[in-house]
Amino acid sequence: MIRKIMMIIVVGLLVSCSTETKNHLNYVNGKAFGTTFSVQFIDDEKLDFTTSYDSIIGVINTSMSTYIPHSDISKINKGDTLVRVDQHFKNVFRKSKKLYRQTDGAFDPTIGVLVNAWDFGPEGKIASLDSLKIDSLLLSVGLDKVALIENKIVKSNVNTYIDFNALAKGYAVDVFATFLEEKGFENYLVEIGGEIKGRGKNIVKQKPWRIGVEDPNFDDSQSYSKVISLKNEAMATSGSYRKYKVDEKGNRYAHIIDAKTGYPHKSNLLSVSILASTCMEADAYATALMSMGLERSKSFLKSHQELKAYLIYENDQKVIETLALNGFPND
Repeated sequence: MIRKIMMIIVVGLLVSCSTETKNHLNYVNGKAFGTTFSVQFIDDEKLDFTTSYDSIIGVINTSMSTYIPHSDISKINKGDTLVRVDQHFKNVFRKSKKLYRQTDGAFDPTIGVLVNAWDFGPEGKIASLDSLKIDSLLLSVGLDKVALIENKIVKSNVNTYIDFNALAKGYAVDVFATFLEEKGFENYLVEIGGEIKGRGKNIVKQKPWRIGVEDPNFDDSQSYSKVISLKNEAMATSGSYRKYKVDEKGNRYAHIIDAKTGYPHKSNLLSVSILASTCMEADAYATALMSMGLERSKSFLKSHQELKAYLIYENDQKVIETLALNGFPND
């Protein structure tokens, strides 16, 4: 009888230990794409894939980082016509083409030359920027001036400058997520510079992955008045409240450049958060809607119910209001 009880206790301990081990939370963070990244996943043992993460970051940087002089995209921007782009570049380029057409040019990766001109990019500010210079730069803007032919980028205007920063981070999140899924992990959360994708839940706490929607604070402080559960989807946020410039008259202008006019976008729309099936799409649509402004964004979202959106804006009295559309969660 004593032996039987002892066996029950041992079996109980084994079950307990097994259950605890299966709920091990693996966590790592680091630097990527000029910002930070973090990865959480749950498995029955402690695992470290830091080398693999660094490899993914390196490959994507080599392909499409405008901050690296010898990356493929930098070579293309400098006029090299012999560069053969990799699959990562092709994936992002094709998605960009789709969104460019879908948003009537509101999403345009060739706006980078104007991003640089307004001192929001790696090239620095163009001196004496005026309407004539802006009109001249606009001649090279438009993704319709760029084509992908037999693994090479062909530009109809040699001065066209391509910049995938509006969706590259989101794409990298998807690549990280695919890596984890191919390893068989069913519960994970990947974040790069605030762009996030989650699957399953945090089974250590037996709760869904919880993420915050950042408040539009102009003083560089961070706060989150809205926190939601992320359920097998991705979220990205674009805003005009953190990355902006102030001119000599004290006027503030955002890093969102209007592809039609060439000027920084002026809008009462402060922030757009998008929930979508992929982080690349969430990232790109958030940027596109910021460029569209409040009313155009609301109209666009009516015909794209697959995009869950959370808009933060200033009303006519300069009071901040929020708007959740297409089932964006209220919890």
